[in-house]
Amino acid sequence: MKKHNFYAGPSILPQYTIDKSIEGIKDFAGSGLSILEISHRSKEFIACMNDTIALVRELLEIPSGYQVIFLGGGASLQFAMVPMNLMNKKSAYLLTGEWASKAFKEAKIYGEAVEVASSKDKNFNYIPKSYTVPSDADYFHITTNNTIFGTELTKDPDVKIPLVADMSSDIFSRPVDVSKYSLIYAGAQKNLAPAGVTLIIIKEDVLGKVTRAIPTMLDYRTHIKAESMFNTPPVFTVFAAQQTLKWLKDLGGVKVMHKKNIEKAELLYDEIDRNKLFVPTIKDPEDRSIMNICFVMAEEYKALEQPFADFAKSKGMIGIAGHRSVGGFRASTYNALPRESVQALVDVMKEFEKNN
Repeated sequence: MKKHNFYAGPSILPQYTIDKSIEGIKDFAGSGLSILEISHRSKEFIACMNDTIALVRELLEIPSGYQVIFLGGGASLQFAMVPMNLMNKKSAYLLTGEWASKAFKEAKIYGEAVEVASSKDKNFNYIPKSYTVPSDADYFHITTNNTIFGTELTKDPDVKIPLVADMSSDIFSRPVDVSKYSLIYAGAQKNLAPAGVTLIIIKEDVLGKVTRAIPTMLDYRTHIKAESMFNTPPVFTVFAAQQTLKWLKDLGGVKVMHKKNIEKAELLYDEIDRNKLFVPTIKDPEDRSIMNICFVMAEEYKALEQPFADFAKSKGMIGIAGHRSVGGFRASTYNALPRESVQALVDVMKEFEKNN
Protein backbone atom coordinates (compact mmCIF):
# COMPACT_ATOMS: atom_id res chain seq x y z
CA MET A 1 0.00 0.00 0.00
CA LYS A 2 1.30 3.45 -0.92
CA LYS A 3 2.15 5.71 1.99
CA HIS A 4 1.20 9.38 1.78
CA ASN A 5 3.58 11.50 3.86
CA PHE A 6 1.90 14.51 5.51
CA TYR A 7 4.48 14.99 8.29
CA ALA A 8 5.11 18.64 9.24
CA GLY A 9 8.90 18.22 9.40
CA PRO A 10 11.14 16.49 8.75
CA SER A 11 8.88 15.94 5.83
CA ILE A 12 8.45 14.55 2.36
CA LEU A 13 11.28 15.01 -0.13
CA PRO A 14 11.11 14.70 -3.92
CA GLN A 15 11.83 11.16 -5.08
CA TYR A 16 14.46 12.75 -7.31
CA THR A 17 16.29 14.05 -4.23
CA ILE A 18 16.12 10.66 -2.52
CA ASP A 19 17.38 8.80 -5.58
CA LYS A 20 20.22 11.24 -6.26
CA SER A 21 21.17 11.22 -2.59
CA ILE A 22 21.45 7.44 -2.68
CA GLU A 23 23.70 7.75 -5.72
CA GLY A 24 25.79 10.37 -3.95
CA ILE A 25 26.15 8.22 -0.86
CA LYS A 26 27.58 5.49 -3.07
CA ASP A 27 29.74 7.71 -5.30
CA PHE A 28 29.72 11.50 -5.15
CA ALA A 29 30.38 13.35 -8.42
CA GLY A 30 32.45 10.49 -9.82
CA SER A 31 35.01 10.91 -7.05
CA GLY A 32 34.89 7.29 -5.96
CA LEU A 33 34.01 8.54 -2.46
CA SER A 34 30.68 8.86 -0.69
CA ILE A 35 29.18 12.28 -0.04
CA LEU A 36 29.18 11.14 3.60
CA GLU A 37 32.98 10.96 3.71
CA ILE A 38 34.30 13.50 1.25
CA SER A 39 36.14 16.62 2.41
CA HIS A 40 34.24 19.88 2.32
CA ARG A 41 37.46 21.34 0.87
CA SER A 42 37.43 18.96 -2.09
CA LYS A 43 36.91 20.50 -5.52
CA GLU A 44 33.84 18.29 -5.99
CA PHE A 45 32.06 19.60 -2.89
CA ILE A 46 33.10 23.21 -3.44
CA ALA A 47 31.48 22.93 -6.87
CA CYS A 48 28.36 21.49 -5.21
CA MET A 49 28.16 24.36 -2.70
CA ASN A 50 28.66 26.99 -5.41
CA ASP A 51 25.99 25.42 -7.61
CA THR A 52 23.52 25.17 -4.73
CA ILE A 53 23.96 28.86 -3.95
CA ALA A 54 23.60 29.73 -7.64
CA LEU A 55 20.34 27.77 -7.80
CA VAL A 56 18.97 29.60 -4.75
CA ARG A 57 19.83 32.92 -6.40
CA GLU A 58 18.23 31.90 -9.69
CA LEU A 59 15.03 30.38 -8.31
CA LEU A 60 14.32 33.26 -5.91
CA GLU A 61 15.59 35.93 -8.35
CA ILE A 62 17.83 37.40 -5.66
CA PRO A 63 19.07 40.87 -6.61
CA SER A 64 22.64 42.11 -6.23
CA GLY A 65 23.76 43.24 -2.80
CA TYR A 66 22.65 40.02 -1.11
CA GLN A 67 24.70 37.08 0.14
CA VAL A 68 23.53 33.45 0.36
CA ILE A 69 25.07 31.25 3.05
CA PHE A 70 24.39 27.85 4.60
CA LEU A 71 24.77 27.33 8.36
CA GLY A 72 24.10 24.64 10.94
CA GLY A 73 21.98 25.03 14.06
CA GLY A 74 18.54 25.13 12.47
CA ALA A 75 16.22 28.12 12.33
CA SER A 76 16.22 28.14 16.15
CA LEU A 77 19.83 29.36 16.16
CA GLN A 78 18.74 32.23 13.92
CA PHE A 79 16.34 33.39 16.63
CA ALA A 80 19.46 34.50 18.51
CA MET A 81 21.80 35.31 15.60
CA VAL A 82 19.39 37.82 14.08
CA PRO A 83 19.21 40.16 17.10
CA MET A 84 22.87 39.54 17.92
CA ASN A 85 23.89 40.82 14.46
CA LEU A 86 21.18 43.37 13.69
CA MET A 87 19.77 44.77 16.93
CA ASN A 88 21.43 47.76 18.58
CA LYS A 89 18.67 48.92 20.88
CA LYS A 90 15.23 47.91 19.64
CA SER A 91 13.47 45.35 17.46
CA ALA A 92 9.86 44.69 16.49
CA TYR A 93 8.10 41.33 16.19
CA LEU A 94 4.80 40.11 14.76
CA LEU A 95 3.67 37.18 16.91
CA THR A 96 1.69 34.71 14.84
CA GLY A 97 2.63 31.40 16.41
CA GLU A 98 4.99 29.28 18.49
CA TRP A 99 8.14 29.91 16.46
CA ALA A 100 7.59 33.66 16.22
CA SER A 101 7.15 33.71 20.00
CA LYS A 102 10.39 31.82 20.52
CA ALA A 103 12.24 34.23 18.23
CA PHE A 104 10.77 37.14 20.21
CA LYS A 105 11.97 35.61 23.48
CA GLU A 106 15.55 35.44 22.18
CA ALA A 107 15.47 39.05 20.98
CA LYS A 108 14.65 40.25 24.50
CA ILE A 109 18.11 39.11 25.59
CA TYR A 110 19.76 41.78 23.44
CA GLY A 111 17.63 44.82 24.08
CA GLU A 112 14.10 46.15 23.80
CA ALA A 113 11.92 43.79 21.75
CA VAL A 114 8.48 45.18 20.92
CA GLU A 115 5.40 43.10 20.24
CA VAL A 116 3.84 44.90 17.29
CA ALA A 117 0.78 42.66 17.20
CA SER A 118 -0.20 39.15 18.25
CA SER A 119 -2.89 36.59 17.47
CA LYS A 120 -2.30 34.65 20.69
CA ASP A 121 -5.69 35.82 22.02
CA LYS A 122 -7.36 33.34 19.63
CA ASN A 123 -4.73 30.60 19.79
CA PHE A 124 -2.92 32.05 16.76
CA ASN A 125 -5.76 31.21 14.37
CA TYR A 126 -5.51 34.45 12.37
CA ILE A 127 -2.93 36.91 11.02
CA PRO A 128 -3.07 40.37 12.66
CA LYS A 129 -3.90 43.04 10.08
CA SER A 130 -3.84 46.44 11.77
CA TYR A 131 -0.58 47.34 13.43
CA THR A 132 2.11 49.98 13.28
CA VAL A 133 5.77 49.08 12.92
CA PRO A 134 7.91 51.44 15.04
CA SER A 135 10.15 53.51 12.79
CA ASP A 136 12.96 53.56 15.34
CA ALA A 137 13.32 49.75 15.49
CA ASP A 138 16.45 48.20 14.01
CA TYR A 139 14.33 45.60 12.19
CA PHE A 140 10.86 44.05 11.96
CA HIS A 141 10.64 40.25 12.25
CA ILE A 142 7.88 38.07 10.80
CA THR A 143 7.30 34.34 10.51
CA THR A 144 5.69 33.84 7.12
CA ASN A 145 4.14 30.40 7.69
CA ASN A 146 2.99 28.89 10.96
CA THR A 147 3.27 25.13 10.87
CA ILE A 148 1.48 24.45 14.14
CA PHE A 149 -1.60 26.62 13.65
CA GLY A 150 -1.94 26.72 9.88
CA THR A 151 -1.75 30.42 9.03
CA GLU A 152 0.43 32.07 6.42
CA LEU A 153 1.48 35.54 5.31
CA THR A 154 1.19 35.24 1.54
CA LYS A 155 2.19 38.80 0.62
CA ASP A 156 5.54 40.47 1.21
CA PRO A 157 5.02 43.37 3.65
CA ASP A 158 6.09 46.89 2.80
CA VAL A 159 7.91 48.40 5.78
CA LYS A 160 10.35 51.29 6.08
CA ILE A 161 12.83 49.51 8.34
CA PRO A 162 14.83 46.31 7.64
CA LEU A 163 12.49 43.33 7.30
CA VAL A 164 13.53 39.91 8.62
CA ALA A 165 11.57 36.73 7.86
CA ASP A 166 11.62 33.17 9.08
CA MET A 167 10.53 31.28 5.95
CA SER A 168 11.41 27.82 7.20
CA SER A 169 8.16 26.19 6.14
CA ASP A 170 7.21 28.03 2.96
CA ILE A 171 10.52 28.91 1.29
CA PHE A 172 10.39 28.10 -2.46
CA SER A 173 6.62 27.50 -2.27
CA ARG A 174 5.70 30.90 -3.74
CA PRO A 175 7.42 33.82 -5.43
CA VAL A 176 9.08 36.21 -2.99
CA ASP A 177 10.23 39.77 -3.62
CA VAL A 178 13.58 39.38 -1.91
CA SER A 179 14.31 43.09 -2.34
CA LYS A 180 11.74 43.85 0.37
CA TYR A 181 13.73 41.85 2.93
CA SER A 182 17.03 42.47 4.65
CA LEU A 183 17.33 38.91 5.92
CA ILE A 184 15.51 35.66 5.18
CA TYR A 185 16.28 32.44 6.98
CA ALA A 186 14.89 28.94 6.55
CA GLY A 187 15.53 25.57 8.13
CA ALA A 188 15.83 22.96 5.40
CA GLN A 189 13.54 20.20 6.59
CA LYS A 190 10.28 21.34 4.99
CA ASN A 191 10.88 22.27 1.36
CA LEU A 192 14.61 21.88 0.82
CA ALA A 193 16.51 18.96 2.36
CA PRO A 194 16.79 16.71 5.41
CA ALA A 195 17.26 18.52 8.73
CA GLY A 196 20.77 19.80 9.34
CA VAL A 197 21.31 22.96 7.34
CA THR A 198 19.81 26.45 7.36
CA LEU A 199 19.59 28.78 4.39
CA ILE A 200 20.36 32.45 5.03
CA ILE A 201 19.78 35.25 2.50
CA ILE A 202 21.13 38.52 3.81
CA LYS A 203 21.49 42.04 2.50
CA GLU A 204 25.07 43.09 3.05
CA ASP A 205 24.31 46.68 4.06
CA VAL A 206 22.53 45.65 7.30
CA LEU A 207 25.68 44.14 8.79
CA GLY A 208 28.38 45.80 10.86
CA LYS A 209 26.07 48.28 12.57
CA VAL A 210 25.80 46.85 16.08
CA THR A 211 28.14 48.00 18.80
CA ARG A 212 28.37 44.70 20.69
CA ALA A 213 31.13 42.17 20.20
CA ILE A 214 29.82 39.15 18.28
CA PRO A 215 31.41 35.71 18.75
CA THR A 216 33.23 34.75 15.56
CA MET A 217 31.07 31.71 14.85
CA LEU A 218 27.86 33.71 15.31
CA ASP A 219 28.82 36.64 13.08
CA TYR A 220 27.21 36.48 9.63
CA ARG A 221 30.25 38.26 8.17
CA THR A 222 32.44 35.34 9.19
CA HIS A 223 30.43 32.93 7.06
CA ILE A 224 30.05 35.33 4.15
CA LYS A 225 33.79 35.86 4.00
CA ALA A 226 34.48 32.11 4.25
CA GLU A 227 31.74 31.28 1.69
CA SER A 228 29.91 29.00 4.16
CA MET A 229 33.15 27.09 4.81
CA PHE A 230 34.39 28.71 8.05
CA ASN A 231 33.85 25.37 9.75
CA THR A 232 32.74 22.07 8.25
CA PRO A 233 29.28 22.68 6.77
CA PRO A 234 26.51 20.03 6.78
CA VAL A 235 27.92 18.45 3.62
CA PHE A 236 25.24 15.84 2.96
CA THR A 237 22.29 18.17 3.51
CA VAL A 238 23.77 20.82 1.21
CA PHE A 239 24.12 18.13 -1.46
CA ALA A 240 20.51 17.03 -0.89
CA ALA A 241 19.38 20.66 -1.13
CA GLN A 242 21.16 20.94 -4.47
CA GLN A 243 19.15 17.99 -5.76
CA THR A 244 15.84 19.48 -4.57
CA LEU A 245 16.65 22.80 -6.23
CA LYS A 246 17.54 21.05 -9.48
CA TRP A 247 14.20 19.20 -9.29
CA LEU A 248 12.35 22.47 -8.67
CA LYS A 249 14.10 24.19 -11.57
CA ASP A 250 13.28 21.30 -13.92
CA LEU A 251 9.60 21.56 -12.92
CA GLY A 252 9.55 25.18 -14.03
CA GLY A 253 10.59 27.02 -10.87
CA VAL A 254 8.83 28.73 -8.00
CA LYS A 255 5.93 30.23 -10.00
CA VAL A 256 4.94 26.82 -11.36
CA MET A 257 5.28 25.30 -7.89
CA HIS A 258 3.11 28.03 -6.38
CA LYS A 259 0.32 27.21 -8.83
CA LYS A 260 0.56 23.52 -7.92
CA ASN A 261 0.52 24.34 -4.20
CA ILE A 262 -2.58 26.50 -4.51
CA GLU A 263 -4.36 23.72 -6.39
CA LYS A 264 -3.47 21.17 -3.71
CA ALA A 265 -4.56 23.45 -0.89
CA GLU A 266 -7.85 24.36 -2.54
CA LEU A 267 -8.62 20.70 -3.12
CA LEU A 268 -8.26 19.90 0.58
CA TYR A 269 -9.82 23.10 1.96
CA ASP A 270 -12.86 22.61 -0.29
CA GLU A 271 -13.38 19.15 1.17
CA ILE A 272 -12.93 20.35 4.76
CA ASP A 273 -15.48 23.13 4.16
CA ARG A 274 -17.90 20.72 2.50
CA ASN A 275 -17.62 17.69 4.78
CA LYS A 276 -20.04 17.78 7.74
CA LEU A 277 -17.58 15.88 9.96
CA PHE A 278 -14.77 18.44 9.82
CA VAL A 279 -14.16 22.10 10.66
CA PRO A 280 -11.17 24.21 9.52
CA THR A 281 -9.19 25.76 12.37
CA ILE A 282 -8.50 28.88 10.26
CA LYS A 283 -11.78 30.49 9.24
CA ASP A 284 -10.52 33.38 7.08
CA PRO A 285 -9.44 32.01 3.69
CA GLU A 286 -6.99 34.91 3.37
CA ASP A 287 -5.05 33.66 6.41
CA ARG A 288 -5.02 29.97 5.52
CA SER A 289 -1.67 28.33 4.93
CA ILE A 290 -1.10 26.45 1.70
CA MET A 291 1.66 24.45 3.43
CA ASN A 292 0.03 23.25 6.67
CA ILE A 293 -3.71 22.64 6.52
CA CYS A 294 -5.26 22.22 9.97
CA PHE A 295 -8.73 20.94 10.78
CA VAL A 296 -10.67 19.32 13.63
CA MET A 297 -13.78 17.19 13.99
CA ALA A 298 -17.04 19.13 14.21
CA GLU A 299 -18.22 19.40 17.83
CA GLU A 300 -21.05 16.91 17.40
CA TYR A 301 -18.64 14.35 15.92
CA LYS A 302 -15.77 14.66 18.43
CA ALA A 303 -16.12 11.00 19.35
CA LEU A 304 -15.07 10.11 15.80
CA GLU A 305 -11.65 11.76 16.03
CA GLN A 306 -9.66 8.65 16.94
CA PRO A 307 -11.68 6.36 14.64
CA PHE A 308 -10.93 8.73 11.74
CA ALA A 309 -7.24 8.84 12.64
CA ASP A 310 -7.15 5.03 12.67
CA PHE A 311 -9.10 4.78 9.41
CA ALA A 312 -6.85 7.29 7.65
CA LYS A 313 -3.75 5.46 8.83
CA SER A 314 -5.15 2.18 7.53
CA LYS A 315 -5.45 3.86 4.13
CA GLY A 316 -1.81 4.99 4.10
CA MET A 317 -2.20 8.54 5.43
CA ILE A 318 0.91 9.21 7.54
CA GLY A 319 1.60 12.15 9.84
CA ILE A 320 -1.80 13.85 9.87
CA ALA A 321 -2.12 14.23 13.65
CA GLY A 322 -2.42 17.88 14.65
CA HIS A 323 0.07 19.51 16.98
CA ARG A 324 -0.71 18.88 20.65
CA SER A 325 -1.48 22.58 21.22
CA VAL A 326 -4.19 22.52 18.54
CA GLY A 327 -5.37 18.92 18.37
CA GLY A 328 -7.31 17.47 15.49
CA PHE A 329 -5.47 17.00 12.21
CA ARG A 330 -2.80 18.67 10.12
CA ALA A 331 -1.95 17.84 6.52
CA SER A 332 1.35 19.36 5.45
CA THR A 333 1.30 19.89 1.70
CA TYR A 334 4.87 20.90 1.01
CA ASN A 335 6.33 21.21 -2.48
CA ALA A 336 7.28 17.54 -2.78
CA LEU A 337 3.82 16.24 -1.85
CA PRO A 338 2.04 15.23 -5.06
CA ARG A 339 -1.54 16.20 -5.78
CA GLU A 340 -2.35 12.48 -5.80
CA SER A 341 -1.65 12.31 -2.06
CA VAL A 342 -4.02 15.20 -1.35
CA GLN A 343 -6.68 13.54 -3.49
CA ALA A 344 -6.14 10.30 -1.57
CA LEU A 345 -6.75 12.12 1.73
CA VAL A 346 -9.86 13.78 0.33
CA ASP A 347 -11.15 10.39 -0.79
CA VAL A 348 -10.54 8.99 2.70
CA MET A 349 -12.47 11.89 4.26
CA LYS A 350 -15.38 11.30 1.89
CA GLU A 351 -15.41 7.57 2.55
CA PHE A 352 -15.32 8.09 6.33
CA GLU A 353 -18.20 10.58 6.10
CA LYS A 354 -20.23 8.08 4.06
CA ASN A 355 -19.58 5.34 6.62
CA ASN A 356 -20.58 7.54 9.55
